[in-house]
Amino acid sequence: MKRMISVAFSAAMLLAACSDSSAKPADTKAPDTTAAVVDTTTPPAPETTAGAPTPTPADAATAAAVKAAVDGAPKGCDPLDTARCLLPFPSNAFTIADDKSDTSLRVSFPADGMPKNVDGLAIDPTEWNRNDGFSPNTPILTYVAGLDADKSNLPKWTDIGASLADDAPIVLLDTTDNTRIPLWAEIDAHAASDTDRLLTIRPAIALPEGHTFIVALRGLKDASGADIAPGDVFRAYRDGLTTDVQSVEARRNEMELTFTALAGAGVARADLQLAWSFTVASTRNISERMLSIRDTALAALGDKAPAYTITTVTPNSDDKVALQIDGTFTVPNYLDNDGSPGGKFHYDSTDADALPTVNPEHPTLEAPFVCNISEATMAGTEPAHLVEYGHGLLGDHHEIDAGNVRDMSNEHNVVHCATKWAGMAEDDIGNAALTLASMGNFPTMADRLQQGVLNQIFLGRLMTRDGGLADDKNFQRADGTPIVDRTHLDYDGNSQGGIMGLMLAAVSPDIERAVLGVPGMNYSLLLPRSVDFDTYEAVMTPAYPNDMDRVLIFAFTQMLWDRGEGGGYAQHVTANPYEGTDAKTLLLDVAFGDQQVTPLSALVEARTIGATIHRPVAADGRWAETEAGYGLESTTYPSTGSAIIIWDSGMAPIPIDNLAPREGADSHEDPRADADVRTQKASFLFEDTLIDVCNGAACTADHRD
Repeated sequence: MKRMISVAFSAAMLLAACSDSSAKPADTKAPDTTAAVVDTTTPPAPETTAGAPTPTPADAATAAAVKAAVDGAPKGCDPLDTARCLLPFPSNAFTIADDKSDTSLRVSFPADGMPKNVDGLAIDPTEWNRNDGFSPNTPILTYVAGLDADKSNLPKWTDIGASLADDAPIVLLDTTDNTRIPLWAEIDAHAASDTDRLLTIRPAIALPEGHTFIVALRGLKDASGADIAPGDVFRAYRDGLTTDVQSVEARRNEMELTFTALAGAGVARADLQLAWSFTVASTRNISERMLSIRDTALAALGDKAPAYTITTVTPNSDDKVALQIDGTFTVPNYLDNDGSPGGKFHYDSTDADALPTVNPEHPTLEAPFVCNISEATMAGTEPAHLVEYGHGLLGDHHEIDAGNVRDMSNEHNVVHCATKWAGMAEDDIGNAALTLASMGNFPTMADRLQQGVLNQIFLGRLMTRDGGLADDKNFQRADGTPIVDRTHLDYDGNSQGGIMGLMLAAVSPDIERAVLGVPGMNYSLLLPRSVDFDTYEAVMTPAYPNDMDRVLIFAFTQMLWDRGEGGGYAQHVTANPYEGTDAKTLLLDVAFGDQQVTPLSALVEARTIGATIHRPVAADGRWAETEAGYGLESTTYPSTGSAIIIWDSGMAPIPIDNLAPREGADSHEDPRADADVRTQKASFLFEDTLIDVCNGAACTADHRD
């Protein structure tokens, strides 16, 4: 029965998509079934499902309200939520049928319904409409007038398990296997007015790619404790009130299957205040651009190092660094400019499924690199471990000069090399500001981030392959013996380096293990909870002054972020690796109370990759009121698997609301500066074993003043 419901639901999604006037002829395929051709000029008679009311013509007032909801918005908007065109979000109401996609759908955001900046420039949906579904990391948004979080008993991130209770007010149902997804919900605390305060539902784990989900709201109450009335269009569906509005009636069978699936999950139709469905993009659609440029570039390179030039060799460049080597290396350029900020992918075709190709006018770019050889390595006799390092937000590769990285090099015989994270490096600050003022420019960031990951992969080849750095005289001792062991390559990165390191680990064919310091994923979750965004919000807010618009922009922008950050690749790092890539083992070092990268995102990441968690999670029961490690098994030491560790340096906990922590000092840099953390990292990376340096207690770190 469960399988039958899922198949029928998928078919209904496809038929509903075909009802759009811009859709292709209805000759497309549906998952696991055959779709019939639908005459969209005449609404099909509504099906009668178990427990459904007998279809009845709507009364005049309801019929008029439904018509007004449809007529009052640009074509292609969803009348289930009239607060903004793209609400509720995400929704299969914004898809059309496409037999070339893996989901049999294609996103179809209406150009007239996209947010506009203060200059009246609407975001061009073209790049978003290449997707065959929505983000696996999507926030789920809708506007519920008068909603009171406490009276409605919305599940908080402090009690995610409550979201799976039989009477939970919000249900997120995976129709592929009829399971419920754990989540938390919050009302936007950033909004200045209740009229712009969206309800945001956050899945506590990345959603499986290609699956279709139903969102159901029930038992929502206002400040007086009274039930909130459903909107007129949804009430017409729920109560079987038929209208003469063709677009509404064309969706009715889909809604009937939604109600049937929810009933099978114990959610009564009569209790519903709103329900809708959406499909997550396929694995191929999210990752194919990155994997294509990786595979074509490496095929052309062969099993050798890329061309490189050493520009500067500096002895004793800094305390504990015996030799610093700077240079550049050559990488194929897949952007439509010379590889600098502002470029998008170069395509030979405008087809939605086209893949990037090397720019014939600028076929290569030169990426910078730096390597530090420590005093301890130079003085020793054992080959050093090779570690590729990832720098922080809008920084540069010379972050390896930081004291904690130099300490790691000397204490554990490591040679660190780094390049810039193209797309989110210091060079990209200007383009980031331009994008925040006009978010239609965002594809330039998403595409350059993928080019930046390719640059990192080529740096790995430069570090490990014949003809690369290990064969260079600067990486050899006086007797000609190599300074480094190039047979193993690991990764260590902090902050943005931890966020982007997740993606690099997923697609790198060379990196074996990775430490992700103060990491996270899903920028739509990260940005509203980060003090770092203050500077950039000062640009975005004047450009998009409405609070609701900005939350919605974060949400649909995640669909492109997924292509260029770890969230889009998290389901293929530790398991289900991409073709040509081995599964990796990850260590996530998280700072309790982090003001820059919220620990909530790292916990979602940990659940997604199947990591264990060190318990006790925090010192002195400081998270006793929460189940911070919800869904995570405890780490048993010594461990050879992936794990997350919360390092507590005594800072204030993060807020319950979706706000940046601002109380007291920031713990963001504390884990990386702690000697115990470095000892544990060395064992994890170089001995393939995670050891307990916390002696069975909560892990604590000294605060870095």
